[in-house]
Amino acid sequence: MRKLGLLVLGCAAVALASFARAQEIDIMAGGGTLFSSKSTSSSQAYIPPPEKGGTYPSVGAEAIFKNHFGLNAEVAFRYHEAFYNGYQHFRPVLSDVNGVFAPRIGPKTSIDFMTGFGVQNLSFYNQFATCSGVCPTFISTHHFLLHAGAGVRYYFWRHFFVRPEAHYYYIVGNTDQFHSGNILRLGASIGYSFGRK
Repeated sequence: MRKLGLLVLGCAAVALASFARAQEIDIMAGGGTLFSSKSTSSSQAYIPPPEKGGTYPSVGAEAIFKNHFGLNAEVAFRYHEAFYNGYQHFRPVLSDVNGVFAPRIGPKTSIDFMTGFGVQNLSFYNQFATCSGVCPTFISTHHFLLHAGAGVRYYFWRHFFVRPEAHYYYIVGNTDQFHSGNILRLGASIGYSFGRK
C-alpha cells in the first residue's frame, strides 16, 4: 500500500506543478453524505454493514487549461466516527486525483466531469484497550479506488461559485469490511476561481 500512496502523492505533485500553467485555478470546500446498498440476505451469520450515511466535509482544488481540460484533487472524510455493526468506532477518508473536463454552458455556469483514482483509508479505533504503556489505539486499512464524478458550477457572485455534485467510488477490496465496494457521495461545494474570465 505504500507504493500506492507514493503513486497518489506523485500524481498530486504533478497536478500541483501543472497549476502554475493553468488558465484557471479553483479551490473549494463542501460537504455531503454516502449512499451504498445494504445486504438483503436473511442469513443469521455475520453480515458486513453498508458504508453509508454521515457527514463528509471535503476540500479540493483543480486547474483548468484553455482547452477546458484539467486536473483535480479532492479529499472527503467522515466528520464524526461511525459505529461499525454496533461494536467498534471507525472513520473513512476518501482521497482522489482526477482528470477533469469543464466546459462552460453559459456565462455563469460550467459543468465538471471528472474521472480518476485514489485511496480509501479506514481507521478502526479500539476504545477497549487495557494495556499499560504504549499500545495501538487504532488500526488502518487502505483500499485502491476508482472515481467518477460530475458537478454543476454556478457563479453566484464574481468568482465565487456553488457546485452541487455527485461522486461514484468503486473501492477495490472494500467488501472485506463492508457489504459493497460501490459508494455514492452526494453533496455540494462552495469555491472560488482564480483567473476565470
